[in-house]
Amino acid sequence: MSTAPKSAAPAAGGGRAATKRELPERFKAYRHVWVFIEQERGVVHPVSWELMGAGRRLADKLNVDLAAVVIGPVGETTQQAVAESFCYGADLAYIVADNLLADYRNESYTKALSELVNTYKPEILLLGATTLGRDLAGSVATTLLTGLTADCTELDVDADGSLAATRPTFGGSLLCTIYTLNYRPQMATVRPRVMPMPERVTGAVWRVISHPLGLVEEDIVTKVLSFLPDRDSTKSNLAYADVVVAGGLGLGSPENFQLVQQLADVLGAEYGCSRPLVQKGWVTSDRQIGQTGKTIRPKLYIAAGISGAIQHRVGVEGSDLVVAINTDKNAPIFDFAHIGIVTDAIRLLPALTSAFRAQLSPHSHDRIAG
Repeated sequence: MSTAPKSAAPAAGGGRAATKRELPERFKAYRHVWVFIEQERGVVHPVSWELMGAGRRLADKLNVDLAAVVIGPVGETTQQAVAESFCYGADLAYIVADNLLADYRNESYTKALSELVNTYKPEILLLGATTLGRDLAGSVATTLLTGLTADCTELDVDADGSLAATRPTFGGSLLCTIYTLNYRPQMATVRPRVMPMPERVTGAVWRVISHPLGLVEEDIVTKVLSFLPDRDSTKSNLAYADVVVAGGLGLGSPENFQLVQQLADVLGAEYGCSRPLVQKGWVTSDRQIGQTGKTIRPKLYIAAGISGAIQHRVGVEGSDLVVAINTDKNAPIFDFAHIGIVTDAIRLLPALTSAFRAQLSPHSHDRIAG
């Protein structure tokens, strides 16, 4: 693998291109872009459809097919996931349906996906950077002896058709573009909400290729004894909220963070924070926004007392409208905010809360998001 600064375009005669060797003959037959469709207990994770949109753009640039990969139990839910993939741009779908795949187990899913890759040879394989996706992607990449770029914020292909996967590095202080030069498939994971959700278009089911799992229960070491839902799984909905209010170190104390929560309550919004507040123990980690926290794409994002370092920026730059409040007029957040207010957030937040409370009914936050 090779890295290059995000700002530097791949050069035709130097840099990354100069280090590239001829692709080994055994990999020249690898073509097409694949997206792993993540589903658990009949529910497809939205990141899968977001990746279908990204995959469609890559496939069109490469002039190849976009394929959905669906792994799950025999039955209606798996077939529905296949059918739905065509509504988000798939040209074909690969399916491994077996009741041994009813619950995610690394061993069985790794075998299913690795065998699909070895049999049908995609050049690019994308997965969501979810708990499941990260576990599966690492195992598959290790099994296939190929490269994997994790937590990407941007995907593209360069002039010679190589996948250019961009992600933050050095603790979020830099962006780098990573290439898997001499191995296939080129693998990448992308977190939920980094890529925009493509438009769903009703369409016919095209080509579907079924592949057997080739395992029996005795072959799988891990056993599923029971399923216990995560009681905290719905504690926050930052990633899919239309309005988000967040606070940073500029608030000065954990007591002042209540001002963020109060404004969020009035707006019917979710609330979040920057990484330092989690590190100090002021706010729980499920509320952290940024590269090492949640990526958000709200219609309105209000950031109070947040400096806007790149680690935070990559988590919020998909927002439709960013309103930044900070006492430092040179804070990095003003470089990408749509509206910047240079003032003390501790004084402004109560005033905003009072003004919105006076103007909005309890059920009018949808109008704010619109």
